[in-house]
Amino acid sequence: MVRRMKSRETVRMALTTLRTNRLRSLLTMVGIVIGNASVITLVGVGRGAQGLAEEQLSNLGANVLFVVPGNNDTRRRGVAFPKTLVLEDATAIAEQVPSVKRVAPQITSSQVVQAGARSATSSISGVTADFVPVRSFEIASGRFVNSQDEQAARAVVALGPDLRTKLFPTGDAIGQQVRIGSQAFEVIGVMAPKGAVFGSNQDENAYIPLSTMVNRLTGRDPTYGISLSFISVEAKDDKSTGAAKFQITNLLRQRHRILRDDDFAVRSQKDALTIVGTITGGLTLMLASIGGISLLVGGIGIMNIMLVSVSERTEEIGLRKALGARSSDVLQQFLVESLVLSSLGGVIGTAVGLGAVGLVAAVTPLPASIGTGMVLITVGLSGSIGLFFGVVPARRAARLDPIVALRSL
Repeated sequence: MVRRMKSRETVRMALTTLRTNRLRSLLTMVGIVIGNASVITLVGVGRGAQGLAEEQLSNLGANVLFVVPGNNDTRRRGVAFPKTLVLEDATAIAEQVPSVKRVAPQITSSQVVQAGARSATSSISGVTADFVPVRSFEIASGRFVNSQDEQAARAVVALGPDLRTKLFPTGDAIGQQVRIGSQAFEVIGVMAPKGAVFGSNQDENAYIPLSTMVNRLTGRDPTYGISLSFISVEAKDDKSTGAAKFQITNLLRQRHRILRDDDFAVRSQKDALTIVGTITGGLTLMLASIGGISLLVGGIGIMNIMLVSVSERTEEIGLRKALGARSSDVLQQFLVESLVLSSLGGVIGTAVGLGAVGLVAAVTPLPASIGTGMVLITVGLSGSIGLFFGVVPARRAARLDPIVALRSL
């Protein structure tokens, strides 16, 4: 009766064979190592991009809606936005929309800011006192624009921290004079760091009263009056954002006498997060697919090397069968060899990928990360690839006729 080999003995023989051909085993694993490292790294980078986008969107403020001029068609085509939002629209939203807590109209303009011999080009925002609570900004020193500044159209300015550093690198900025365009302004405050949103550094901005912006920098439009760049609206709570968006849309459609296409758009933070999630999710899937192709190539490499190994070990296989080994024993040994090569390559590749993800997170703004589940899936996938591509060589080895195999001895 032919004795069936124990699994432990089969594993020991497979490991012995792989150790005997160390260089070949190492080169065979390279494809799997590269594939696993690529999947881990690319998925980690994709998740980091999504995390960075979500972090920047959170800087816009909680429960915030943005009313912007122009409809979706004009924004897609990149044409100049029509002056369809005016200060009266912001006042109407604050007074007539019950689900709104605060409204912060805003006018923005790019200007050169000078302090002595130093100057910097900055985005100047004309705002009201409600800007800080609506957009969740904080004051590092001094104060922000208040209602008295707005009513009197005072020439006062609050600087972003990066702009303050450029203009006053050594001394205190509070109480100093700066020139915005050709107008002199007194610095009344410095903002706390806020960060960037989609490439725009909010810490380089400057903030002045909206009335001052109109009187000294931008002027009034003879047709529309005080045109706004956009309106930030804070809903009463997270559950009210949907109702606020609906009510604002209806109100502005009535005010603008719109019958067909809107001449404005209302965007929420949730809308932006949904769009970002869709884009970054697709990007992550694409990157993972690219890494998966590398795994596929690695699996083909394993099959190729194992087929060569079968040809070189024909005499060994014939001798084992002549001594009583079953075809299933030979099949099992070659499958174990493929599984060991792919699994070990998967573990090494995962370690390399985790190191690359950590390096990206350390040296770039991307908060790259990878979950434990993804790591386990990747390692398991590499092992499955080894089994899948090892079947053909193992079946060929198991089907060898011992008599034909021993003829070459």
